[in-house]
Amino acid sequence: MVSFVVPAHNEEALLGHTLAAVHSAARALGEPYEVVVADDASTDRTGEIARGHGARVVDVAHRQIAATRNAGARQARGEWLIFVDADTVVDEPVIRAAVRALRDGAVGGGAAIRFDGRLPAYARVLLPLTVWTFRVARLAAGCFVFCTREAFEAVGGFDEALYGSEELTLSRALKRQGRFVVLREAVTTSGRKLRAHSGWEILGVLTRLALRGPKSVRQRRGLEIWYDRRDDPEPAG
Repeated sequence: MVSFVVPAHNEEALLGHTLAAVHSAARALGEPYEVVVADDASTDRTGEIARGHGARVVDVAHRQIAATRNAGARQARGEWLIFVDADTVVDEPVIRAAVRALRDGAVGGGAAIRFDGRLPAYARVLLPLTVWTFRVARLAAGCFVFCTREAFEAVGGFDEALYGSEELTLSRALKRQGRFVVLREAVTTSGRKLRAHSGWEILGVLTRLALRGPKSVRQRRGLEIWYDRRDDPEPAG
């Protein structure tokens, strides 16, 4: 069985589209599958929407993405785990490629990413370089990570000491277990953070993270771009 694990906090606006896409892609494969939504302290209709789309809901109150993903994985029943963020849309080709990689012996992997909607100029310039860098370094972007349950449990899952960069740490850990691939097929994730924050704000956060080193992702403070959501000024259609 393939288990899709979707962490979510107040995602009523986007979650339905994400889950509909997951179901469409998974059904096209003809593989047994399930969808588990880890609802992290939502105060909106996230849980209701998840159940309405046939997902099993795990209620948690971590407000930490690593712990929330792990909570969903613990309740999942599949031998293969695919983590999809609540603002990320997958299609049949990327899911088929992920399943093929696992069937061919990979322990895990990620995919290329696209952002939806109109993006600031700096993001349009940097995105191709970022996608290329992740592929060459064989690192998964957090919005889409897949792996075998055996490898996931062997490395202890996502590191719950981290409030950010947990997908990079997991990628490195999984690579020590076996072959880790980054697919050329892409998922589409929300560009809302890039639209809601200026380039200077994002540069400031990245600079602080670089200067403070690994300890900077061991607390929520300073990571407000990821944890405190602003309204999308130009929601994608």
